[in-house]
Amino acid sequence: MTKRPTMIDIGERAGVSQATVSLVLNRVANARVSDTTRARVLDAAEALGYRKGPQHRVPENKTRAIGLLIDEITTTPFATAFIEGAREEAALQDVVVATFSTRGDPKLEGLALDMLLGSKVIGVLYTSLITRPAEPPERLRDVPTVMVNCYDRDRRYPSVVPADVTGAYTATEALLKAGHRRIAHLAGEGWIDAAEDRERGYRQALASWDVPVDESLIMRGWTLPTVRELTLNLIDMPNPPTAIFAFNDRMAVSAYDALRARGLRVPDDMSVVGFDDEDTSRNLDPPLTTVVLPHEEMARWAVGTLLDEHLPAPSPRRIKIECPLVERASIGPVAKRRG
Repeated sequence: MTKRPTMIDIGERAGVSQATVSLVLNRVANARVSDTTRARVLDAAEALGYRKGPQHRVPENKTRAIGLLIDEITTTPFATAFIEGAREEAALQDVVVATFSTRGDPKLEGLALDMLLGSKVIGVLYTSLITRPAEPPERLRDVPTVMVNCYDRDRRYPSVVPADVTGAYTATEALLKAGHRRIAHLAGEGWIDAAEDRERGYRQALASWDVPVDESLIMRGWTLPTVRELTLNLIDMPNPPTAIFAFNDRMAVSAYDALRARGLRVPDDMSVVGFDDEDTSRNLDPPLTTVVLPHEEMARWAVGTLLDEHLPAPSPRRIKIECPLVERASIGPVAKRRG
């Protein structure tokens, strides 16, 4: 999937802030933006292929607003991508997004819905920071609703989640293409959907390349000190791995630390691939090859679905958005064994 240009992209190209881009593209009256700057923003938007889509017909009894309920906004940096993706896609249709952080508390969700439904919004995005099954409030059954990064087991609502299996397959295959056959997996905790899916993708990639899965190379941990210790255990094996695929970038950072502690270098002595594309990944030494979690694209799809379809649909879809690989400098050829 080709990443759609955002207002941030336009701002970087035009040399202005995202706020200025928003003022120009949304034709805000009385905005203090010079004609020269306005032209630069419009030229950048044109060059990047940024378009306002056709106006959707919003029923007269509805407010041009969408509600976004999200369980957390402070525990990870990913909440911003959900909120900004939804806000930007809605703005293309002159629709606003009202965001409520509920901590998954039914009482707070109820209060948010009181306000949203009382305002007759177009619909609701029910959002989770962790990919998981969820049970939206019963009141949403009669409201156009799309689940973002979560899903209901009964498939009452359309939902969108990341394609973690194929993302992990791609990450593992990048190591296989570099010549690695002993690839360790620093796996996440089993109760997390993403951990199960990423391990499945890892196993599928090995199977596709006729590489037997060595169960001793799959290490399960979560806390960063534990991951560091697990990496040291991998290094100390009689026949250690030549590469590591980590469940996420934070675990990859701990793997880097453990390798440094043993005087080993990435990728000269060990190749490493992460997942999530957090900001830290590009600032590591060397920068980490990783997989992008498409939070912004997921939110955009969800908004488009709310605006395009009459929900609830007879057979709600569960869409998986591609997780592309970002190749940096942490993969190298198989190192000659020391000794």
